[in-house]
Amino acid sequence: MIKIIDHLVITVENLENTKYFYCDLLGMTFEPFGEGRQALHFGAQKINLHIKGRELEPKAHVALPGTADLCFEISVPLEDAQKKLQGGGVEILEGPVKRTGASGTITSIYVRDPDLNLIELSVYDS
Repeated sequence: MIKIIDHLVITVENLENTKYFYCDLLGMTFEPFGEGRQALHFGAQKINLHIKGRELEPKAHVALPGTADLCFEISVPLEDAQKKLQGGGVEILEGPVKRTGASGTITSIYVRDPDLNLIELSVYDS
C-alpha cells in the first residue's frame, strides 16, 4: 500500500541554525509555503519544520527538538561531506562505519543537527 515517504516533520528550536545546517552544510533548499510554514527540500522529498512552541495541528504526540534519527544518502564522497561538516563546526560522532541501508550495504558518518537530532549521512558501497 505505501509507495514512498512524501515528507516528514521535525520540530526545531531555532530556524536560522536549522537553515545553516541543512542548507549551507548539507545543500538542501529552504522554502516557506502556505501561511507561515517552512520546509527543507532535497530531491523529490521535503522536511516540514515546526518551531517549538508553535507546532501546527495535528502533530506528533511528542513533538520535541532532538527526537529524530534520520539517514540521508548523499551524492558526494563521504570524505567531502565530512570535511565540509567539520569545517562548519560540526563534530563527527562516529564513522565512517559500515551499516545496512534500505537497498544494501552503506558507509556512514553520524553527526547531530543543531537540535541534537541524530543525522546519518551515507553512501552505498559499490
